[in-house]
This record gives sequence, structure tokens and C-alpha cells, in this order.
Amino acid sequence: MTTSSYQNLELQPLAGQWRPGRSERKLQVVNPYTQQSLLELNLATREDLDEAFVTAREAQRGWAAMAPAARAAVMLKAVEIFDKRREEIVEWIIKESGSTRIKAQIEWGAARAITLEAASFPSRVHGRILPNDIPGKESRVYRKPLGVVGVISPWNFPLHLTQRSLAPALALGNAVVVKPASDTPVTGGLLLAHIFEEAGLPAGVLSVVVGSGAEIGDAFVEHPVPGFISFTGSTEIGLNIGRLASGGKHLKHVALELGGNSPFVVLADADVEQAVNAAVVGKFLHQGQICMAINRIIVEQPLLEEFSRRYAERVKALPYGDPSKPDTVVGPVINAKQLQGLLAKIETAKAEGATLLVGGEAQGNVLPPHVFGNVTADMEIAREEIFGPLVGIQTARDEQHALELANQSEYGLSSAVFTGSLERGVRFAQGIQAGMTHINDMPVNDAPNAAFGGEKSSGLGRFNGEWAIEEFTTDHWITVQHEPRRYPF
Repeated sequence: MTTSSYQNLELQPLAGQWRPGRSERKLQVVNPYTQQSLLELNLATREDLDEAFVTAREAQRGWAAMAPAARAAVMLKAVEIFDKRREEIVEWIIKESGSTRIKAQIEWGAARAITLEAASFPSRVHGRILPNDIPGKESRVYRKPLGVVGVISPWNFPLHLTQRSLAPALALGNAVVVKPASDTPVTGGLLLAHIFEEAGLPAGVLSVVVGSGAEIGDAFVEHPVPGFISFTGSTEIGLNIGRLASGGKHLKHVALELGGNSPFVVLADADVEQAVNAAVVGKFLHQGQICMAINRIIVEQPLLEEFSRRYAERVKALPYGDPSKPDTVVGPVINAKQLQGLLAKIETAKAEGATLLVGGEAQGNVLPPHVFGNVTADMEIAREEIFGPLVGIQTARDEQHALELANQSEYGLSSAVFTGSLERGVRFAQGIQAGMTHINDMPVNDAPNAAFGGEKSSGLGRFNGEWAIEEFTTDHWITVQHEPRRYPF
């Protein structure tokens, strides 16, 4: 993005003002491909965090009191700005998160779509009148905003995975404080704050707090003001957030979208070519750094040899390197720490007996796609979330064995099955222990009006559509006794 479009990206919108964080510590935001510095930020402190939450609580009352059409208008204006600044936003996603142009355009579209969907939310919040057996009593249920929502977002799809909570929460009358990932503070929060300010969001309703997790992470969750914490990230951190939100002085609602270990099942009657096409994109989009990305390919025995051969051929031909080039499919992983973890997984897979079908040497933070055959369910590459351009192929004896392998994980986010019979696919999908399953498609799917979320260690709650309305509002039961009630004593 051209830095002239939005000035002062080194400042944070804190408690209604754009200013530096109070910490003496600075954050260098670095392009993961070129290693060039993009900007430098003063980090926020607990004092900054407290001011942001307190101001949000005060500003939320006026924002929630605005007419539904007025809040919808802010959302629609934000959509206009998304369109006007499309290429600028895409460029920032590329250079801050290492996204390829293909992925950055997908992410821009997803963030825009949830903003447009959220524009309908103010007029879709409905109360209820309930039947009541007490004479003269009217029983009502009102739905209202939760108040202040805290959003902690990740670095892999920073724009969309912030906006997925931010836009619905705002549209429904909440104020929001965002803590973006340190690798992606611009696309994970600062850009969105500029967009909503330009769209007419009142000052103080949204703050973005860029700070060290060690300094403000627990305080963000434990603060008495936010009534809801929306977190997208690792299961380990999500479990800690769940403990803090439920075990501290201030009980909170939480939505946790955590890790995944997506199975991609190819049954013996599947269209091999189409399955290969889906498996290539479902694994290597954004270098596999997606919670829904294929982690395990499970192929029924009759198709194993053909699928493995075709898949390896396709993967070997994928262009990798500079993410700004339009034909690049695999760009850099987010940072050196992530790369070292992936290199360790490669060595472990080899040591455990997996066969390397496709590989290559890392160039900077760019790791070429790796495919392993002869993978078994007990290997680390099958047990753990990979979050990188590595994948293993497992063999299933039959359909039942394929289902057992698919469910042999502590995670249950997204999944996919390929078969020549759609009804067989539906039956298989119903047996998968996951929040989402896609038949004859890849597991990387997200729609603004469909329930997004997982089971088991993949999280709690659902995002998007009616489910977002449920998550970001609360019920208030109010009764009206129209005539004197007769009591038993």
C-alpha cells in the first residue's frame, strides 16, 4: 500500500486519539520476504490498554443508541472504502504477512464480504414475546449488545480474521478494542481503524492496542471492562485465555477459533484429477499457514499410487519465491522462528520413516513445498498442526478405516472428503468429528453467512451470519405484570 494513503501508521488509535504507545520499547514491522523494515511503533502499555477499554465503555453507549440504519451506513461506507482502496490493502497484506497476491486478493474479498454481511445485522436483531401461564403477565426477551468486545487476532489472515469479529461486533452496537499480532499490526488492526474512522465511526468506539503479549496479553483478557473476548490463534494460548476468562475475578463470554489438523479424504470412487487440484490449493494456499489448511491427506488404497504420483507432479511445478509476483503460489513463512520449526518437522518426518516425495532447500524464509509418502497416524507430521508448506499422505484400507484416520486427532476444525457419490459423501461427512466438512472440495472454505468454528481442541463458538449475531449480543428477559398478580401467600 502506498504510505501516502493513510498517514501515521506508526501511531495507534488509543482511547479516541492517534498517538504512540507509552512504552519505551519499539516494534519493528518487517517484510518477511525482503526483511526490510516497514515501520516502527512504540508499543502500548497497560496504562494505554486501560484507557482504551474505559473510553470504549463510555463511547459504546452513544454508538449503541444510534439508529440501526446509522450503524449500517457506517458498515456500507467501510465497504465503499474497501473497494476504493482495494489495491492498497492488497499490497499491505503482501508485504506485511508474506501473502502471495492470490491469497491477498482472497483475504481482501473475505474481509469485504463480512463487512457487507455485517451491514445487515443492525436490522436483524430481534426480540421475542414468549407465552406465559400467569394471568396478566407479558414475557419479553430483548437482545442487546454485550458492551465492549476484546479481539485478539492472528498474523496469518490478519485483515479478515480481525474484521470477522470487528465488523459484526460494531454493527451490533458494541465498542471494540483490538490487539493484533505483533507481526501484522497494520493489516491486523491499524488499517481497519483508519477505514472505520473514514467511514464515520465515532472516536473511542474502536481502539487498536499494539503491545507485547508478555506485558498486556493476560491483562487484556482479565480487564474488568470487556464482556467478551474473541480470540483466533493457537490452541495452547486459547486454553489459557479460556482459563483467564472463566477463572478470574470477571467472568466473560469467549469465542475461541483455535488450531486445526484438517483431514482430506480421497475415497476409491473419487475423481482423482479434481481431488489432486483441490488438495494442491487446500494445502499450499498461503504456504499452508491457515487453520483450515490440509494437514493430512488420507487416500483409500486403490487410488493411493495414482493420487500420490499426480499430486507430487503438480506440487513440484508450483512456483515459489517472491510473493509480489502474480504467478507465485508459495511465498515466505511469517518469520525465522516459524521456518526453524518447519525444518525440524521435516527432519522428524524423515527420522520416523516417511518418504520424501517432493522437497527442496529453504531460501530465506521461503520453504519450497514438501510432500511425504508412507505416513502413519502416529508420526508427528500427522499428529500435530503443521502450519506450513508440508503435508503427508496416509493410506486407508477402506472407507471405515479412512473415517477412523480422519477422526484420529485432538482437533476438529475443517475437513473434506472426495467421492463419486454425493450421498455417500454426506454420510461420511456426518461421521467426521469437526465443525465443518466439505464434499468434493477443499477444507479451506469460509462464507460470511455460514457457521464457522470447530469441535474438540479447535475451539468454542461460531462466527458469521446468524451465529455472529448470537455471539455478539445477549438476551435480557423482561416481564410486564399488567394486572395485580395473586400470590400463594
